[in-house]
Amino acid sequence: MTKCTAIIPYYQREPGILARALRSVFAQTHPDFDVIVVDDASPLPAENDLDDFTPAERARITVVKQPNAGPGGARNTGLDHIGADCTYAAFLDSDDEWTPDHLKDAVAGLSLFDADCYWASIRGGDAFYYHFGVADLAGVTEVVRLSDEPPLVEVPALGATMLKNWSFMHLSCMVIGQPLFRKVRFDASLRLAAEDVLFFYDCVRSARRTVLSEGFGAVRGEGINIFHGLDSDSPQFLKQQFNTWVALDQLENRFQHVAEDRASIESYKQTARNQALWGQARLVKARKTPQFKQLAAWAWRDPKLLRSAVNLAVSKIAK
Repeated sequence: MTKCTAIIPYYQREPGILARALRSVFAQTHPDFDVIVVDDASPLPAENDLDDFTPAERARITVVKQPNAGPGGARNTGLDHIGADCTYAAFLDSDDEWTPDHLKDAVAGLSLFDADCYWASIRGGDAFYYHFGVADLAGVTEVVRLSDEPPLVEVPALGATMLKNWSFMHLSCMVIGQPLFRKVRFDASLRLAAEDVLFFYDCVRSARRTVLSEGFGAVRGEGINIFHGLDSDSPQFLKQQFNTWVALDQLENRFQHVAEDRASIESYKQTARNQALWGQARLVKARKTPQFKQLAAWAWRDPKLLRSAVNLAVSKIAK
């Protein structure tokens, strides 16, 4: 049997959310797994959600407690605690649920096609309207069918495809092999946004092969979500957009890219600039002081932010 380790970063305020996620793990049709829950200084301790599990189930769950390090730092801790007998690492957000065949299909795809990286599709509520499934990729790029059962495909230009729109990727549907989970890590400093995108791209570029499933591997939950928990009026919104820009800047400079891929990255970076400046403009409109210190720190690293600010001002005047 092929050993998998489920890594669950945990930071929640409502009881029962982690227990629901864990029940979906123990309902897997692939039976050979253990679970690492990283309690990231959660307001509600992880142990509170473990009472209803049997002693045999509890024996397969390791809870690691740490000072709050954010989602990337928590997942890194999980990766660092994976045992030597593990073949694959699978991520699950604490408010999401796996479908029963998720691990079985992932192990089949990874082992059959000698791959290091796997994603399935995810489904969720109206709040996550921007997510689309792997089956939709055939409409935007070349897709090679590998298997009908499970429904596995390969995208030859996967890196370029995700740089245009990575909304078909989600951590709760991602499974990686030893060559990746032993060396690739999240940038823990990106606490508010885009740590997953940078990790995705690192894995795609480092993997021998990546396979994708058109089936659903997870169902999106509605617990604490740091990215979607901040609206444009939040004091953290500017930092969130800066985090996004930083991740994209690292992604751009860490690898060699063709011109088309650089254009895709720049388009996302410009979106982050625009979002940040629109948020600051709303502060001014509400007679609040803009976040000049954070804006200056951003502009020091990214002079294009000033040009974007000028363009925004000109467009306002023109209107």
